[in-house]
Amino acid sequence: MKKSTLYVLLTALLFGSMEVALKIGGGSFNAIQLTFIRFFIGGLMLLPFAIRDLKKRQITLSKGDLGYLFALGFVCICISMLLFQVGVMKINANLAAVIISINPVFTMIFSHFLVNEKFTWKKALVLIVSIIGLIIVINPSQLMSGENNLFYVLITLVAAISFGFYTAFGKKRIEKIGGLAQNSVSFLMGSGTLLLILMVTGEPILQGINLETLPLLLYLGVFVTGIGYYFYVKIIEISGPSTASIAFFIKPVLAPVIAFFVLGEAITPNIIIGLVFILSGCLINLVESAKLLRILKLNELFGK
Repeated sequence: MKKSTLYVLLTALLFGSMEVALKIGGGSFNAIQLTFIRFFIGGLMLLPFAIRDLKKRQITLSKGDLGYLFALGFVCICISMLLFQVGVMKINANLAAVIISINPVFTMIFSHFLVNEKFTWKKALVLIVSIIGLIIVINPSQLMSGENNLFYVLITLVAAISFGFYTAFGKKRIEKIGGLAQNSVSFLMGSGTLLLILMVTGEPILQGINLETLPLLLYLGVFVTGIGYYFYVKIIEISGPSTASIAFFIKPVLAPVIAFFVLGEAITPNIIIGLVFILSGCLINLVESAKLLRILKLNELFGK
């Protein structure tokens, strides 16, 4: 098995189990506390690799770079992942997983404005197909009468949108800084901001950490947030972003299965039908990205 294939499968498995772990963790910790802990652990986990990569690149982070990384961390941790944790605690884990998995669609839109990536008719098709799939999965007619509340569904959708913004914004300097340093430092800055919020508001910081909850925290911090993002960055380095995006292609399929076996959440027909639409949109986007990457490589080869 190729190393990149193994990394894709491991990334998809770790990211696919995230919502179930977050929902279980939400029973012992509040949203700010759990988000702070897992990204602080994840940032520390990535830090040695980030330092080594910066030395390899012969890069010293400037004040502008640190400001940029703080902005990334604030958007990702303090807005996107915090809202996502709130959503996961209030709606089904399988629904939250499907909603967050649509974030590449929003990345595509924001990239048009932030890094001048053209918004083609194929990308418009991806947007339409994915939104149809999302509406089918959410099933608006049963929102208020079922287990999922419209407000928290929208909170989770905002988390997906802001994560799409974070990813697009992250393209600005990732070539210079590198994915490992960009993730590690932004995670630590974002979690540090949440720590300040916890201290100012008097909310618990370490309360609830014991022998019973520690394994879950380590799984979320070390494996999902640390190792998961490490594998994701390594896939980009080895095979490019198109291959790395396959992990998000697999995640929404795995997550409902894991939620079914661990939490007993039903895999309803609307989830299956909606997933078909969303995955179709992801496939179109994947093919389009792969074509663009080949064109860029050819241009570099012939010096154009």
